[in-house]
Order: sequence, then C-alpha cells, then structure tokens
Amino acid sequence: MKPIVVFQHSALVGPGHFASFLEARKLAWRLVRIDLGEPVPAAAEPFSGLCFLGGEMSVNDDLPWIAHELELIRDAMARDVPVIGHCLGGQLMARALGARVSRNAVREIGWGRLEAATSAGAREWLGDVGSFEGFHWHRETFALPAHAEPLLSSAFCANQAFAIGPHLGMQCHVEMTAPLIESWVAHWPHDLAHGGEAASVQGREAVLDALDARLAAMHAVSERLYARWLAHVLARVQRPA
Repeated sequence: MKPIVVFQHSALVGPGHFASFLEARKLAWRLVRIDLGEPVPAAAEPFSGLCFLGGEMSVNDDLPWIAHELELIRDAMARDVPVIGHCLGGQLMARALGARVSRNAVREIGWGRLEAATSAGAREWLGDVGSFEGFHWHRETFALPAHAEPLLSSAFCANQAFAIGPHLGMQCHVEMTAPLIESWVAHWPHDLAHGGEAASVQGREAVLDALDARLAAMHAVSERLYARWLAHVLARVQRPA
C-alpha cells in the first residue's frame, strides 16, 4: 500500500491523534514539513490518501506553497485519492474547489459543541453521533463547495465539516492531543479570552479543564470519522487495476 501523506504547515500544529490512528493500524505514512521548506509533491498518485493539517496562516495569503497544495488537492480529487483536512486543511479543500474562505463572524477558540446534520450522508460518516464537544481555534471559515454534504455545525460557525464522496474537510480540530493543546495555550496566549470577551473564545483555564476526559470523548468521534475516511482509502487500494 502506498503511504498516506500528511502536510504540516506550522511547527506547533502537528498530526496529533491522526498520526496515532494510522500508527495503531500499522499504516505507512509520510510527513511533509511545509513549515521547514519541504516541497509540495507534484502529483497525488504516489499516495493512498492526503491529509492537510492546520496553521496560523490564511489560505488567502500570498504564500507559494498554497497554490501548489490547491493544485495537489484538485489532482487528488480528480484521481479519486481520498483527501482529509483539519481547520486550515479543510479551508484549503474548500478553496481548491472554488468555495470562498473568509472571516467568520467571531473567533472560535476552545471547547464547543458540534451538532451533526440529520442527513443520510452525515450518518454515513458519524453513525448515531448527534452532537459532541470538539476543539476549535480559528478566525476564518469556508463556504461549502458545490456538491458538498454538510456534516457538522456549531453555534458560532455554520460550516464545521463537509464531505464530497471519499473526501472530508473539517473546520474543527478533532486531531488534538493534550501536548498539542498545552503548546498552543503556551505559545498563543494572546488568542485566548482575558475577561469580557465573547462566549466563542475561552480562557486558559476553560481550555485546559478536564482535558483528558474531553479528549477521550472527542477521540471516540474522530476515530469514527477517520475510520470512514480510511475505508475509502482501502477501497481504492483494493480496487482492481
């Protein structure tokens, strides 16, 4: 099986639980450190699937690698190579398909409830999960691309996840681990609430409260999403040539 490739755009925004999920299943994967200047591969065919992580930049920034990743996403989708995106990664997927990425009405940072759509497509990805507490850290959001199936929403951001066939784009961060969250809190304290801010932004104590239990509950849902995405990866791998 060809490796799954994971694109990291920031030193602080690693693959987290997504990497743990792959390693637990002994699946080959490769990390491309965009933040360290590694080049974006020219084509998707050498890989079984593509995963795009988050980052503090905007997809609307004039960074040369963004255009290359948008082309790679389009190439993957044209070849039916499954793509999954987290936060910035989901925005890259939406932008690659012609959807607008713009400022959300409010910043959304910390723990917040995600509501599942009631469609058959949402049940395919989420099963009987009606809602769950997810992690957020974003200022921008994506519009839904053409033919996208909406999967998740929150009180502060209407578009939290979408699917198009085997491809899954998310605004939320279901890949988080305790070390990731603790490092973000330590390195980006200016993003957190410091009293009197909107309910969509939490302070340090609220973000770190009951962290292990919250992560365990969220990982139960993220593994369901990852397993459904992986099923598409394996189905393509096993397809007759």
